[in-house]
Amino acid sequence: MNAVPRNYISFLLRLYRVREQERWIWRASLEDPLTSERRTFPNLSALFAFLNALTEGQTEGRTPNQKVE
Repeated sequence: MNAVPRNYISFLLRLYRVREQERWIWRASLEDPLTSERRTFPNLSALFAFLNALTEGQTEGRTPNQKVE
């Protein structure tokens, strides 16, 4: 990930359900609108873990241009 925190992150979010062994599960994908890179997630927990890791530490009193050690 970048060493410099970002103030703005944008993705196209897609949520869809699939049936797996008599159960419906939500899956997700995120697409970067600038690069068209797409990441897929097997469930919402994985999506939230990714978003949490992406933004972790960026709201802990750092200024926008302060580097993360």
